[in-house]
Amino acid sequence: MPRAARNDPAMLKIAALELGRTVAVAVPLDDTPSRAEVQALRARGLDVAELRVDAFASRSAASVLAELAKYDGIPTLATIRSRAEGGAWAGREAEREKLFLALLPHVGAIDVELAAPALLAELGPAAREAGCLLIASHHDFERTPEPSALADLIARAHGAGADVVKIAAAVRAPEDIRTLAAALLAPAEIGRIVIGMGEAGLATRVLFPALGSLVSYAHAGRSTAPGQLPLDELVDLLRRTGLRA
Repeated sequence: MPRAARNDPAMLKIAALELGRTVAVAVPLDDTPSRAEVQALRARGLDVAELRVDAFASRSAASVLAELAKYDGIPTLATIRSRAEGGAWAGREAEREKLFLALLPHVGAIDVELAAPALLAELGPAAREAGCLLIASHHDFERTPEPSALADLIARAHGAGADVVKIAAAVRAPEDIRTLAAALLAPAEIGRIVIGMGEAGLATRVLFPALGSLVSYAHAGRSTAPGQLPLDELVDLLRRTGLRA
């Protein structure tokens, strides 16, 4: 999956899916869905299958790679989320790096926390070599960071060589939405996914894709973040607002 220039938001792809051409809907999944269930989600509007490897029953490389057969022909994003940022991974970083490296040739994108700079530094060149999109993410379940902190997160992700920075932050009041929107709209040499979490942030699930956030996340039965909408509801809202055909 060659790209003309890394960090060019106009050239970002997850497998054959060109980000920014339409709003991409990602659904986080563990290892329980069958191939038929995955295909049904695809028909209902799933664009990207986010494989939450940290939630898999078996996290051996062989077991995880075997799961990928279910997703043949579907853009995939591999995430091994740490407990510190809402995930289930509590193993050693060396083990997480090894698992990411095994996945890189077989998925379209990976998501690595900005809070793991050593892991990002190791995986960045490997992701480039594999033609795999690299997302550097930050999750704050307590508050929306100040504008200067958001600008620093974006700059750090760009400096780490990521293609996309993902910022998900708890929203408590309308001013938090305005703060996140300003970070999304500010000039930057990197693609952005920005999400306002919680009930007060529900509007961002549709508003921010309209402002250029590259991916919106939905659930298919079990939410993985506060305020995440069911797949059918999100797709319907995006269609009603003209953001999807």
